[in-house]
Amino acid sequence: MTRVLLIDDDEKLGELLKAYFQRFDMQVDVALRPSDGLTRLAREKPDLVILDVMLPEQDGFEVCRTIRRTSSVPVVMLTARGEVTDRIVGLEIGADDYVPKPFEPRELVARVQNVLRRSRARQATDDKVLRFDGLTVDTERRIVELDGQPVELTTMEYQLLKLFASNHGRTFNRDEILNELRGIDAQLFSRSVDILVSRLRQKLKDTSRQPRFIKTVWGTGYAFVAAEPPGP
Repeated sequence: MTRVLLIDDDEKLGELLKAYFQRFDMQVDVALRPSDGLTRLAREKPDLVILDVMLPEQDGFEVCRTIRRTSSVPVVMLTARGEVTDRIVGLEIGADDYVPKPFEPRELVARVQNVLRRSRARQATDDKVLRFDGLTVDTERRIVELDGQPVELTTMEYQLLKLFASNHGRTFNRDEILNELRGIDAQLFSRSVDILVSRLRQKLKDTSRQPRFIKTVWGTGYAFVAAEPPGP
């Protein structure tokens, strides 16, 4: 299910959009304040952010600038002000689309779906090689290297690593992992996920006590926490 983070102090609008977006297989989480929204963005890694301009603490333009310093998550901005200059500013600072209030929920859904399609198309071409500090996953040639040395993985191990590496920081529970991998092995069951993760950790020379790549989130599942490569 697509996860959308709405940063807007209008509680009624939040409840309306949560119910409406569910019809389109999208889950909306609501943050009423920018500080809460930025915290949840870093923690939960949503697929898209809907961001209001008129907010307490700081306006949406400043929040968008803050987001763009660390994240390329798609952003759709909302505003009760329909001036052309506002729309231009929003797009110039990194928003992907701009929707003036009032709007029809169906129009917002259509805009969100369009932005997500564009974003995923870019990722399909840009993310063929996933790089982390010490680890490279070439998804086009299906080659994995650790500290410059090739790593031999089974099909299941490779697909699990690709799932994790393509969703850096996101926590997957066992059922989500099963749903992603069952197309490869219909005999997968919950306990075998733990065994598969353990085998992958061994080949990546990872440990559960001091994880370099795969972290156990107790009571939930697993998250890929590899460090990003150092900048130039």
